[in-house]
Amino acid sequence: MARKRSSIDLGALPADEGMAGSGSSRDEAIYRNLYAAIVENHLEPGTKLPEDTLGEAFGVSRTSIRKVLQRLAYERLVDVRLNRGATVAQPTVKDARDIFVARRIVECGVMPQVVARMTPHGLEALRDMVRREHEAEARGDRREAIYLSGAFHVELARVAENEAITDFLASLVSRSSLVIATYGAPLAGSCRHSEHDDVLELIASADVDGAREWMERHLTDVERSVVLVEEQPSAPDLRTILNEVARRHRSAR
Repeated sequence: MARKRSSIDLGALPADEGMAGSGSSRDEAIYRNLYAAIVENHLEPGTKLPEDTLGEAFGVSRTSIRKVLQRLAYERLVDVRLNRGATVAQPTVKDARDIFVARRIVECGVMPQVVARMTPHGLEALRDMVRREHEAEARGDRREAIYLSGAFHVELARVAENEAITDFLASLVSRSSLVIATYGAPLAGSCRHSEHDDVLELIASADVDGAREWMERHLTDVERSVVLVEEQPSAPDLRTILNEVARRHRSAR
């Protein structure tokens, strides 16, 4: 069930030493900070992002903040509404299902190229990422574990050497983090590191069909781990409504 969020917590914004500099480099640094804060769930779905508060936090004008928010809105990580300001995007149930369908199509479809282009060095780098994911889980750092889990999927696809696919998947994975933050139970959304070990073994043995089937099953399991139920409007309080009607009728006499 979707969870409601409040206003921005400035302490959630990661520090970036590259904030000083020219306008374009400063805007890029602000973008990186906000992007990281959103996809790592420091700023949760529905959080308000006031331009004046962000401008104060980063020491820049509202114009600079507005440009960054528009860029994040284009990537569908932020919702910007006229006269209502910006908030961290809160995916609908349909958004969530569409994202996982797209991920299955992309990640299963690219697997033959991943298997064909995988190198021993690439395998070792991915195994190291799985080890770091395991360490994050062991110390109870769920945010880091989920971040590394998503990064694993992007880096796995990067092996195919198709920049268009990698960029598209990176966007889908970023939006997946918002789905998990919106609908996920406390342990939802993160992939078990042992499962990632399994797909690396299939790839190492050049088992294309096995790796593709693993990915289909794996992403379906991740989707099922989140509770995709829209928050329903609360039922009207009949007693309150009738009392209010009666009060108005009495005052009208």
